[in-house]
Amino acid sequence: MQQMKSEVRDGMQVEWNVPITMDDGVVLRADVFRPLGGGHHPVILSSGPYAKGLEFKEGYPANWARLVKSAPEVLEGSSNKYQTWELVDPEKWVPEGYACVRVDSRGAGCSPGVIDCWSAREAVDLAACIEWAGAQGWSNGKVGVNGISYYAMNQWQVAGLRPRHLAALCLWEGSSDYYRELCRHGGILCDFLDAWYRRQVTSVQYGVGERGAKSAVTGEPVAGPVTLPEAELEANRVDLGGEARSRTLVDDYYRARMPDFEKMETPMLSCANWGGMGLHTRGNFEGFQRAASPQKWLEVHGDTHFTHFYSNYGIALQKRFFGHFLKDEDTGWTKQPRVSLNVRHPGERFELRAEHEWPLARTRYTRYYLHPHGLGLSTERTGQGGTLEYEAMGDGLTFLSPAMTEPLEITGQVAARLWLSSKTRDADVFLVLRVFDPAGREVTFIGSNDPRTPVGLGWLRASQRKVDPALSTPSRPWHPHDEAWPLQPGVPVPLDVEIWPTCIVVPVGYRFGLTVRGHDYAFDGTDFGVANAAYPMKGVGPFTHDDPVDRPMDVFGGANTLHFPPDDPPFLLLPVIPVR
Repeated sequence: MQQMKSEVRDGMQVEWNVPITMDDGVVLRADVFRPLGGGHHPVILSSGPYAKGLEFKEGYPANWARLVKSAPEVLEGSSNKYQTWELVDPEKWVPEGYACVRVDSRGAGCSPGVIDCWSAREAVDLAACIEWAGAQGWSNGKVGVNGISYYAMNQWQVAGLRPRHLAALCLWEGSSDYYRELCRHGGILCDFLDAWYRRQVTSVQYGVGERGAKSAVTGEPVAGPVTLPEAELEANRVDLGGEARSRTLVDDYYRARMPDFEKMETPMLSCANWGGMGLHTRGNFEGFQRAASPQKWLEVHGDTHFTHFYSNYGIALQKRFFGHFLKDEDTGWTKQPRVSLNVRHPGERFELRAEHEWPLARTRYTRYYLHPHGLGLSTERTGQGGTLEYEAMGDGLTFLSPAMTEPLEITGQVAARLWLSSKTRDADVFLVLRVFDPAGREVTFIGSNDPRTPVGLGWLRASQRKVDPALSTPSRPWHPHDEAWPLQPGVPVPLDVEIWPTCIVVPVGYRFGLTVRGHDYAFDGTDFGVANAAYPMKGVGPFTHDDPVDRPMDVFGGANTLHFPPDDPPFLLLPVIPVR
């Protein structure tokens, strides 16, 4: 039997493994860090499957090393022994009057039950935890939810449930569309989900017990007080990867994991990463635009997906937001721009700029036509027809703009219209928006999960090219992914491809390009080689698409052909931002 324990540590009152009983009788376990003495405190809460007791430095050594190098201030004012992956550091929040509550979600860490990530059941659990925290004697009744990635993704879901004590949400780089942003990019199965699940979730499943890691603070197993046989562990978890592999189209399974934006009313701060292609970009923009909350803000930055959550810049932003909504303090938040963009330049240079809306109202959506002769990109139609064939597993075709004669800012949603045929019944299209310096070298950027990401990525399975005109805009085609339209070999079809939101200022002398290929982007084929990294870093990090069941080579491994009809030529649609 798991025991709750209360003690004073490092100037904080800490309760370990506090029980929170769900409506079906399952007891979740939480760690609570709060100020000493009495009083009523605002709550920063999070719930997820990564084991609340697993120390950041131990569980994620490669990322910890990158974090302290990029943001050495994380080492200041904290022992970091209570620091866990993707969550706030209690030693930096409790002294300012907050209570920090960490919950092991159902089936993970010290909480028993069946793991079913991002399920409706899990969202109901999170809502119950929020209500529990808001009703405690040490709480002021206002609960804010905060955290990166998983701890942001489930916020989109719980917001639609509208728990009474929920007062603010900080959604840091968290996707909001389970199908389009996590499981299947453009309908193509992403390898990330299955690998992530085995690496980061089942490794700390409740019942791993003594076979797993122990807390650096308490010495107790982070994955529960009991050690269960593997067969029982397997029975207590849903096969997430298998579900995504077998479910090629959007169905009720996926819909149950998607948020109800129209029911959201909580004040929210949505923080995206320009280099988060694959998981940590699109959802924050979609959520910001679609959430019904009257009080909502968007912030966008670069670097890894954990750097600025912990940097002085990021913590200051979070504390101004939560101080306003949880503590009723004058933090200056009333003057916060609704949209704050760290505008990206080559060389990892960013300029913070305030905006009023997203997409930017002054955007000039500009068509750059693909030219079959010379592989050029320009705003002029050539009137030339033709075809170009490329091997799906090769480097593809790269169309380049002329060198810039003046800086060009591209900020917003990007799309492309192509005409494509295949020699089989289907084809997968991978689009890469790229920038090249005057010497022809590609310019890449530190991304959320890879140090060498391109400017933008887009994906589409040709058989899932169906577009919903009611939900589409010229710059963001909406694919319902609800039925398959197989190709007829050799017959071209139009493809409207979404490229995830991005930002880059292309300097004078530089070029931008669009690469069309049949498999994942890779910078130069080499692995960046981060020590202790859990996956190769070749340009897209863990967000690869190589599953042989989803992408059999007899269908997707041959040759594809781009077509250039003179009366409807293919084009890249860029959100060009004029100089103010």
